[in-house]
Amino acid sequence: MQEPVQGVRIDKWLWAARFFKSRSLANEAIELGRVHINGDRVKPARLVKVGEKVRVQKGTERIEVFVRFLSDVRRSAPLAKLLYDETIESLSARQEAAERRRLYSEPARGITGRPTKRNRRAIERFASDEG
Repeated sequence: MQEPVQGVRIDKWLWAARFFKSRSLANEAIELGRVHINGDRVKPARLVKVGEKVRVQKGTERIEVFVRFLSDVRRSAPLAKLLYDETIESLSARQEAAERRRLYSEPARGITGRPTKRNRRAIERFASDEG
């Protein structure tokens, strides 16, 4: 009979919970200091336990979760979401950032290449009127 797991390496848990596509990407993020457990910077071999607060920085996105279950096996996304509970602050911040990205308009989108002869003459007229 197997005894219950007391902890799982943080790099394996992040991979199993689908925060990263591979363990090497999880290791890289941990080494760069983008993963914290209970506010402390960690190493890849650090064991994560149920109830601990994990903060992951992925690009501009910061995700804070509480560990609910331990697993070192990668499963489907719906099952992986059961491994953690995301904090309300983290969830609302991510939704707000997604809404800002959705409403953002790229300033250069209106620029379409070189001006036509007519546009160039209008620009020249405008520039000569100011000076």
